[in-house]
Amino acid sequence: MPAAEILTRVAAELALFAGVGFLLFGLNDVAVDIVYFTRRFWRRHTVYKRHRRAFASYYVFNKDPGFIAILVPAWDESAVIAQMLRSTLKRLDYPDYRIFVGHYRNDTATAAAIAGVPDDRIEAVQVQADGPTTKADCLNYLYDALLAFETRFGKCAKAVVLHDAEDVVHRYELRIFDGLIDRAAVIQLPVLPLVDQGSRWISGHYCDEFAEAHIKELVVREAVGAAIPLAGVGCAIARKPLAMLADQHEGQPFAGTSLTEDYEMGLRIGALGLKTMFVRIPAEPGEAGVVCSRGYFPATLGAAVRQKARWLGGIAFAGWDRLGWQGGIGERWMRLRDRRGPLAALLIVSAYLAALLWSQIWLAKLLGAPLEVRIDPALAALLTINAWLLAWRVLMRAAFTASAYGLEEGLLSMPRLFVGNLIAVLAAFRAFSRHSGGRTPRWDKTQHVFPTEAVQ
Repeated sequence: MPAAEILTRVAAELALFAGVGFLLFGLNDVAVDIVYFTRRFWRRHTVYKRHRRAFASYYVFNKDPGFIAILVPAWDESAVIAQMLRSTLKRLDYPDYRIFVGHYRNDTATAAAIAGVPDDRIEAVQVQADGPTTKADCLNYLYDALLAFETRFGKCAKAVVLHDAEDVVHRYELRIFDGLIDRAAVIQLPVLPLVDQGSRWISGHYCDEFAEAHIKELVVREAVGAAIPLAGVGCAIARKPLAMLADQHEGQPFAGTSLTEDYEMGLRIGALGLKTMFVRIPAEPGEAGVVCSRGYFPATLGAAVRQKARWLGGIAFAGWDRLGWQGGIGERWMRLRDRRGPLAALLIVSAYLAALLWSQIWLAKLLGAPLEVRIDPALAALLTINAWLLAWRVLMRAAFTASAYGLEEGLLSMPRLFVGNLIAVLAAFRAFSRHSGGRTPRWDKTQHVFPTEAVQ
């Protein structure tokens, strides 16, 4: 068999494999779009005709606002933690809270940075181990510190809020948690990455992904009855369910060996039959922004791959083993979507390889090589359908990005899809190698930057 014919068949098989996979993924995504726009249409013509839209600024404090504990785990965060604490103390519009900041005994720089922000509302907690362990392990130390604080002062937290050392916290955040935490065991606010002008492609692709996920995806999860996974920041957990998880796991509510303890927390609380809630609410009338958590995301390829590998490894590989496939149809559907990352990476590689082989074959034909290139009609039809599905997907990504960041970022989101695909493939290979190697989970974190204007 001539080499050209072999290459043609290989390209066709790769294209068929990728095409079938992308067709299933594309139809899955369209189903999510249908649920989202149907729900939006229904609410616009029913709920919002009976009730005026809510704004965070309208939320009044309860007569007796509850005490809220903010947990901030930190490892090697001396560059940002002091700025984050100052900004949070300055911004929060709430009378009764305390920030528990975890640091390791071998991380003296972070400890010194925390100590450099003297305030009675900050509780520095030293992890009695050399870091890094895992973020979940640090959170369990902070939970123990909260128990000790509650015992010492005779007050119980109404909710426990999670944040990272680089987060810009919204001023109305605790108002929302205090007002709604009695209605749900878990509340997640949107996470919208800050635009990094020095990394419009790498850091920028996070803006695209979070815009779509935290405007549409989490709304659909709630609509189909699936639990809301926590993003690890901008989220609140009611005190009683957290204690329930602690009782079930030897006093440790956070999964200490997990790399995605935040994601698991939402699903584990949902599995208890408790309500989880995603809340997207405008801050002020006439103000474009919503109450959300913001921050800079990795700006280099290596840092983005490490972060995505941790997410993918914890959700797709370890999550399969740790959380299984329980729940109703909506829950199982969403878990399937969560865990498709490794397969998506394989499909992307197959598609790119097929495109590369086809390009070389057509180039050789254009240069005069006596080649006969035939594409099976069924494969051609499949590729045509996928092309339309891809166009719709690109349009949706651009629309949601533009709604959160403006037209320029919306247009940039289109070519940034290729950047996201590259990072996804590299992250999948890294996650697989680390998972198959049986390594002890460690805090594989990235370096952070805090926006200086947030503390002005």
